Amino acid sequence: MQGYIHSLESFGTVDGPGVRYVVFFQGCPMRCQYCHNPDTWTKADGIRMETDEIIDKLERNKSFYKTGGITATGGEPLLQIDFLTELFEKAKAKGIHTCLDTSGICYDKGKKELVEKFRRLFQVTDLVMLDIKHMDEDAHRKLTGHSNASVFDFAEALEHASVPLWVRRVAVPGITNEKNELEKLGNYLKTLSNFEKLEVLPYHTMGKVKYENLGMSYPLGDTPELTKEEAKEARQIIELAMK
Repeated sequence: MQGYIHSLESFGTVDGPGVRYVVFFQGCPMRCQYCHNPDTWTKADGIRMETDEIIDKLERNKSFYKTGGITATGGEPLLQIDFLTELFEKAKAKGIHTCLDTSGICYDKGKKELVEKFRRLFQVTDLVMLDIKHMDEDAHRKLTGHSNASVFDFAEALEHASVPLWVRRVAVPGITNEKNELEKLGNYLKTLSNFEKLEVLPYHTMGKVKYENLGMSYPLGDTPELTKEEAKEARQIIELAMK
């Protein structure tokens, strides 16, 4: 099976446990205002690759991934769920740890055939890193262009399937870093039995140059970057709400 791939990273250290072989999928339905990879949005812009081709590339340096594995990120990997599932099935057959970095936006509990595809994927997924953009429905729509209902449905499906969950939050000044919003996230996370780890990522503007190169205006304008200290404070607020 072939899929659309943006790029491959041989030695990723921030995309799951251990050293990871990171596969950046091409295509994403979201239009997050702070996205730093707008070049991954259109699926057809990617390089067509077969699952065997990716696995073969991984196996050339397999010894480096003994404490890590393969991570599918993007873009949005779930936009190509059939390709993703085949890739993870082949990885698991070779004893490789599989990690999915996703927004969960492609999940639709109302579509039986799609739900079955997700169940098949969950069977070969060792870890999901879920980026919860915003807890508030209207704010989520404004930030991403989509409702967050499918995100919470996806998280519920993961919990039901007992798939370990890490949650990521990009803390953006004035948008996702507000105390009330952070407390809502903490209160939600403590309800998830499969939740294992929280990662708070400070907002940065390194993606601005990509927008300029693509002839696009940067949605957040002059929004200041979040400092490491502010990110630490945000994490503390979330953790306090989880107690």
